[in-house]
Amino acid sequence: MNKPVRLFGFILLCLMALYAFGPASARPAVAQSDAPLVMVLTFDGPVSSSMLEYVTRGLRLAEQRGAELVILQLNTPGGEVGLMNSIERTILSSPVPVVVYVAPRGAMAASAGTIITLAGHAAAMAPETIIGAASPVGPQGEDLEETMQAKLKAALQADARSLAQRRGEEAVKLADAMIESAKAATVQEALDANLVDFMATDIPDLLRQLDGFQVQLGSGARDLHTANAQVEYVQPTFLEQILIVLTNPNIVFLLLQIGLLAILVEITTPGGWVSGFIGVICLALGTYGLGILNVNWFGLVFLVTAFVLFLLDIKAATHGALTAAAVGSLIVGALVLFNSSSVPSFQHVSVPLVVLTSLGTGAIFFAVVVFALRAQSIPVITGRERMVGRTGRVVGEMKRTGQVQLGGEQWTAELVEGQAPLQHGERVEVVAVKGVRLVVRKVEKQQPES
Repeated sequence: MNKPVRLFGFILLCLMALYAFGPASARPAVAQSDAPLVMVLTFDGPVSSSMLEYVTRGLRLAEQRGAELVILQLNTPGGEVGLMNSIERTILSSPVPVVVYVAPRGAMAASAGTIITLAGHAAAMAPETIIGAASPVGPQGEDLEETMQAKLKAALQADARSLAQRRGEEAVKLADAMIESAKAATVQEALDANLVDFMATDIPDLLRQLDGFQVQLGSGARDLHTANAQVEYVQPTFLEQILIVLTNPNIVFLLLQIGLLAILVEITTPGGWVSGFIGVICLALGTYGLGILNVNWFGLVFLVTAFVLFLLDIKAATHGALTAAAVGSLIVGALVLFNSSSVPSFQHVSVPLVVLTSLGTGAIFFAVVVFALRAQSIPVITGRERMVGRTGRVVGEMKRTGQVQLGGEQWTAELVEGQAPLQHGERVEVVAVKGVRLVVRKVEKQQPES
C-alpha cells in the first residue's frame, strides 16, 4: 500500500512544482522583455467557419500572451455574410489592437473581406492588391431577388459606413460604392480615399510604419509601439488546416470523384468495407466543401449520371460506348458545378485537372469492361462443370451405383451405360453430372488422380 501512496505523492509534488515554477518563471521572461510582441495570423481562402475559429483562437492567444498587436494578413475572395459578421464582432471586441493587412502582392480583400478589413483597428495593403466588390449575392453566386437584395445591401452599407466613418467622407463614399455598385479599388485608390492607413511591402515595413500610430479600442485610444518588435506567427491547427483545404474547389472535385468511384466499386464488388468506407468519408468531406463554396448544384446531376453510365457499361458491356459518354458527362458536370458563369472566377476548378482525372477514370472503367468481356469467353471452371474429366478411385464394389473418391471427397456415382461392374480401388473418370450424382467410366490407362 505504501508504494502506490509514495508514487501518488511524487506525482502530486511534480504537478505542484510545475504550477509553482513553470508559470512563474515564464511570466518574468515576458515582463522583463523590452521587445513588444506582435502576433501574425495568415489566412488565404474564402471566409469560412475555419477562418472564424482561427481568428478567435489567435486573438485569445494574443491576449493571454500580452501581445502589443495582432496582424491579420488576409487574402480572401469573400464568403458568407453571417460568418463575416462574427469575425467583425470578434475583431472589434478584441482588447488587443488588430491590423488587417491585405497581402501578399496580388491578394484581394473582396466581398466579405472588405468589411473585415474595415473592422480592423488599422488597415494596410500590399502593392498590387485590391479591395471591394462587396455587393451581396446568393449562395450560388447568383443575383438576389430585388427585395432581398435591397434589404441586404442596406444593412451592409450601414455596416460599412459605421466602420469607415472615422476615416472621413471620402472613405465612406468609397465603401458605400463597393457595396452599391460592386466597385473595387486598388491600393492607391484606397489610400487616396483614406479607406486604408498604409501601403506596406511586407511585415517589417508595416511594423516600421505602425510605430507610434494611434488606434481606437473599446477602452480608448492607444499608441502602438512596434519598433524592434518580436514577430510570432500563429499557425493554423491541424483541423483548421483541413477545413481550409476543403474550401479548395480542386480538392472538393477530387473528393467527390474518389468518393463516387469508391462507392461504385463497393456496389459492383460487395463483400468488403474498405472502398465503401473511403467513399463515404470522401463524399462527406466533399459535401462540406460544397456547402462553403459557391457552386451550381445542377452540375451534380451530370456527375451522378456519369457514374450511373460507368456502372451500366460494366453490367451491359457496350464495348466502352457508355464509358465514353460517362467521361463526357463527368467533365461537363465538373465544369457546370464549379466553372459556370454564376460561380465567381476565383472559385473555378482547374480545367486540365478535370479533363485528365476524367480520362483516367474512363480508362480504368474501360479496362474493367475489357476484362469482363474476356472473362465471358473463359470456360467455366467452377461448379458442377469442373467435375467432368476428373479421375478418382472406386470405394468398395460398384455394380450399377456406388461410391468414388475424388481428391479428398466421396461422391455417389453411377456407371455409364454398358460399363461392367468395378472393384474396389479401380480408377474411374467423370463423364457427366446428374444432380448430385456423378456418371463415371473405367479408366483403361493409369493416370494421376485429379
